[in-house]
Amino acid sequence: MSEVNDLRSALELLKSMPGQLVETDEEVDPAAELAGVYRYVGAGGTVMRPTRVDGPAMLFHNIKGFQNTKVAIGVVGSRKRVAALFHCKSEELGKLLCRCAQQPIDPVVIHGEAPCQEIIHLASEPDFDLHKLIPAPTNTPVDAGPYITLGMCYATHPDTGCSDVTIHRMCIQGKDELSIFLQLGSRHIGAMAERATELGQPLPISVSIGVDPAIEVTSCFEPPTTPLGFNELSIAGALRGKPVELHKCVSIHENCIANAEYVIEGEIQPGVQVVEDQNSHTGYAMPEFPGYNGKASHECWLIKVKAVTHRRHPIMQTCIGPSAEHVSMAGLPTEASILQMVEKALPGKILNVHAHPSGGGKYLAILQCRKTVPTDEGKQRQAALLAFSAFPELKHVILVDEDVDIFDTDDVLWAMNTRFQGDRDIVTIPGVRCHPLDPSSSPEYDPSILSRGISCKTIFDCTVPFSMKEKFKRAEFMEVDPAHWLAEN
Repeated sequence: MSEVNDLRSALELLKSMPGQLVETDEEVDPAAELAGVYRYVGAGGTVMRPTRVDGPAMLFHNIKGFQNTKVAIGVVGSRKRVAALFHCKSEELGKLLCRCAQQPIDPVVIHGEAPCQEIIHLASEPDFDLHKLIPAPTNTPVDAGPYITLGMCYATHPDTGCSDVTIHRMCIQGKDELSIFLQLGSRHIGAMAERATELGQPLPISVSIGVDPAIEVTSCFEPPTTPLGFNELSIAGALRGKPVELHKCVSIHENCIANAEYVIEGEIQPGVQVVEDQNSHTGYAMPEFPGYNGKASHECWLIKVKAVTHRRHPIMQTCIGPSAEHVSMAGLPTEASILQMVEKALPGKILNVHAHPSGGGKYLAILQCRKTVPTDEGKQRQAALLAFSAFPELKHVILVDEDVDIFDTDDVLWAMNTRFQGDRDIVTIPGVRCHPLDPSSSPEYDPSILSRGISCKTIFDCTVPFSMKEKFKRAEFMEVDPAHWLAEN
């Protein structure tokens, strides 16, 4: 299997896999049309139906308004593709990332030429314009503007010197201005920007677009697995078995990912707030992972762009906000984080975890539990509590036995229908902070909810009581190899 170390090698691998990448030379408008096309081809996730689940990735060769530029979408939009890109079985992805998070390999800064700097555009040049340089799509006609949805934001804490990479939504606001949405108190770069503002100084930031999928997925780890000061690029390094290569930016004192397709270099301005839809006035930002249009923020931060660098004939990479790509990027680190925490406290009791697509990779986790002795009864619920601690944005946990395939929704619902009684097997934890993008977590939905983002976390225990395991044995069939009967097909 070919080595994957950047976006181009990832696309080459997908080309070799039947049905995993489609390409088109037909012209497409990045303004809503591109996302509209991919909605049917393979968006999946929480995108409004009809959409295609587990459809292929797509590469557009003819972008309206841009020459010698391509746009890729859906690269990590299925577990099957991520598994191939990571050289791993799809059901083992969470376990693989869990191991990598515990064996990090720090990134290194290389010298000499970097692929991402083959072409350099400085903001001081008279014709510099982000709208003409970056083929950033809009997801829907009411988006606030063109969005960068897969930009690896890299910055360094002003006090500690520790660097970090995360993904944030960024909207092109002007020829040299981006808005960036930083959810205060939850992501590392937000803390860095707050501290820089306290010091009255801008925060240098690089935004690398079109990178190794290992970086895209591992950059979505969150505390407590990766606390402030932990550089998630080190997990990507562990996954690839070698350090991620960085390079010095050309216009700011910061590093960027050396083999990215595009890099935007800039500075987050201290104390400056931006109205996200100041140009469109639609009231919306872009569709977010729960499947609804996100409201435009009036408290975005401003990035003053200093330069854009890119490869020759660059490939822009994007995703649809509620698509299956978000499930991969958010859900796989969620699985790894839960596995890591539960294994420390209850070794051997949780066999696997699935961050289900219906929750965008964040809201719903299914835990496969094993009870081997009478005293294991109750530990499954303790594991659910640990899952909420490992990933605070988690809202629901479904517990099932080891004979249930957690990656098969029908099998999980079978367990709920035959091994679950609502009056005894639901555990609720009201008034807990979850995620502000859940539209049901607001005082408007129910006055008992004190503020937006507070939810009732719920455990659905669909496991068989240990004392009754023999009464819940599934029908066993003869073990055969069906190949003989299927040979003609």
